[in-house]
Amino acid sequence: MKDEKQKELSRMLLRLSVRNLVEFVLRSGDIESGFVSMDRALEGSKAHRRLQKSYGDDYRAEVPLKKTIEFDAYSLVIEGRADGILIEDDEVIIDEIKSVTLPLELVNEDYDFRHWAQAMCYGYIYGEENGLESLTIQLTYIQLDTDETKKLRRSFDIAELEDFFDDLVKKYCVWADYSSSWISRRDESIKSLSFPFPQYRKGQREMAASVYRAIRDENILFAQAPTGIGKTISSVFPAVKAMGEGKTSKIFYLTAKTTTQKVAEEAFQRMRDKGLQFISITITAKDKICFKEERECNPRYCEYAKGHFDRINEALMDMLCNETQMDREKLLLYAEKHRVCPFEYSLDLAIWADCVICDYNYLFDPSASLKRFFMDKKSDFTFLIDEAHNLVDRAREMYSAELHKKDFLELKKQMKDKNKELHTACGSINKYFIEFKKKLENENHFVSREEDKDLYHLLNSFVIKADKYLAMNEDSHKDEEFMSLYFGVLNLLKISENYDEHYVTYIERFSSDVRLKLFCHDPSLLISQVLKKGRAAVFFSATLLPMDYFLEILGGGENSKAIYLHSPFDIRNRCLLIGDNVATRYTKRDTSYSRIADYLYSTVESKTGNYMVFFPSYKYMENVYEEFMARYPGFNVKIQSPGMTEEEKELFMEFFQPEPKAHNIGFCVLGGVYSEGIDLRDDRLIGVVIVGVGLPQLCLERDIIKDYYDNKNHKGFEYSYMYPGMNKVMQAAGRLIRSETDRGVILLLDERFSRWDYQKLFPREWFPHTKVNENCLPKILKDFWS
Repeated sequence: MKDEKQKELSRMLLRLSVRNLVEFVLRSGDIESGFVSMDRALEGSKAHRRLQKSYGDDYRAEVPLKKTIEFDAYSLVIEGRADGILIEDDEVIIDEIKSVTLPLELVNEDYDFRHWAQAMCYGYIYGEENGLESLTIQLTYIQLDTDETKKLRRSFDIAELEDFFDDLVKKYCVWADYSSSWISRRDESIKSLSFPFPQYRKGQREMAASVYRAIRDENILFAQAPTGIGKTISSVFPAVKAMGEGKTSKIFYLTAKTTTQKVAEEAFQRMRDKGLQFISITITAKDKICFKEERECNPRYCEYAKGHFDRINEALMDMLCNETQMDREKLLLYAEKHRVCPFEYSLDLAIWADCVICDYNYLFDPSASLKRFFMDKKSDFTFLIDEAHNLVDRAREMYSAELHKKDFLELKKQMKDKNKELHTACGSINKYFIEFKKKLENENHFVSREEDKDLYHLLNSFVIKADKYLAMNEDSHKDEEFMSLYFGVLNLLKISENYDEHYVTYIERFSSDVRLKLFCHDPSLLISQVLKKGRAAVFFSATLLPMDYFLEILGGGENSKAIYLHSPFDIRNRCLLIGDNVATRYTKRDTSYSRIADYLYSTVESKTGNYMVFFPSYKYMENVYEEFMARYPGFNVKIQSPGMTEEEKELFMEFFQPEPKAHNIGFCVLGGVYSEGIDLRDDRLIGVVIVGVGLPQLCLERDIIKDYYDNKNHKGFEYSYMYPGMNKVMQAAGRLIRSETDRGVILLLDERFSRWDYQKLFPREWFPHTKVNENCLPKILKDFWS
């Protein structure tokens, strides 16, 4: 008896929703047009609730149902919620509600068999639980534009529903068997997995232990982890170990850049080389992985969309049985082999992967998040968030939305002879903008903490008219400007659902145009709500300072922990200098060019090699460049330009070759592509000069952030300007020392770098440092290099 109980407890549990079971087994045919009526997403759930409330006491809404099926190696739990169960004249009716935007006369019994299938599964589970012999399935379609409903009914014997359900499960068992077998092999390999390096670096064991505890205890961890600790392996290794112990079922490794995705792929491959059996997949943006020259998900245009669902399951099993590291190249290879859409293919594979490596958007962005993972209740997923300092502004961007007057005016003109309803809707919104423009009078902007519900009403009307137009005019989906405006309106309406004290609405004038924006100045609440969808989260970066700022703005709460790790590098390998006789404030910049040029000359002249100089703006950089080249023409200098192509960026990086025989200097912009995420080891970079404290340019949004935090914690300037600026400075400085053997000079030029309020933001490894001027600099550098 005891052995049986132990066997019961150790049996693997696989969970699957009724909806996913039906859609996975029964899918077939084409990927239809990229246009999907988002009105369903905006209004569908509201329509469901309205309809459910309209029934009487005999109607039970959102009824949870569950069926557990025992197999030798695992238990399969199939569960879901029936929209409604109605008792009518002693007859049980299972109600499945679906919202549509097309006319109800086009909806018949054959509209979508998967709707019947989902309700039939609920009917079987409910009927078996309650000892019924028969029941009725009802599909209720609600038309979102009119709120009209259409009900379709069929009666079934429970035995008939049981046969249907068992057939679905039998077809799914191939996949359940695969999943059970893979998880057993994976977990066995995790048990014997050791740390994939001969030894831990300084700080690495502490970080790994902290990450493991965060997952074990269901916490949020913030880790300030200087360059060289090995942040990636120190986060993924303990997460994999926790997975082997059943503490998490999936890892999401979230990044801001593709370069850091590559580092994560390499970390998993290193563990595979040590015996780990583990599937990781990297999600590439749709535009970057599409086979076609123009991305149009239309089976009449794209052969990969046509019949995609007829081939997708075979394509999935092929890759799952043959690959464990699913990167862009392999996804393209297998997608071409099976003639399926590579992007949709990657999303399906992600369901079976142990780790999903992807951009922040796929978790945090409400318009791009992976709904298949994050729509339902809380999961046991672990979120590893790399270079987390980038998430602050990215989150503000994701949770904000804007519209422009000119777009509605242009569409109004375009629709004059095409569609009267859309012409009128655009005219009403354009008129709204004109009225607001009048209210601005002589001001360039207007900020309000209140919503404008009248605007939402006009935009909702526009969406209804646009839905009709798109449904009746297939070619309209190809009109990029129209579709961009359409999705922009939908996005703003969706964002408006979160509107609270963390938002403002502002109107801003640009010559003849007017912009309206719902601006999320404080994303902390929305980030924290997203984090609740998982078990644990780890934010880590080399520049997560000051820690209190990031804890507050990235949604840290009572269950948050913070660690500050020491740099593993010998501080004697870097020479950190401050030239505080340079004034870089905007009003004083004209007088600073020659002094900065002299500092650069002394720094570069001290040792032949590669150097980078960072400036707060292109204009400032160009002015110093001209001064420097006029005074000291004997150096090789490359200058960053705005809007560089990928080829130009690569050429710029190739300038920093190892074993240089000349003085090579790269002039760059703080916060640009070269101040973060590049790795120039050894002698590919021996000096970094940073001009200014990196303050963002004065602008309306920064001032809105400043006002908000002045009222909240009296740190408006710090939160809006000072902390983001110093983060850019620290990132640029971090380009220098990348390994234990690197040596180099960091020169900070600005009078503010000597002030206590800036120095308290310095990382520990920036102490001690030395104050210099143009006269003493050459000797100090000579002593360092010798």
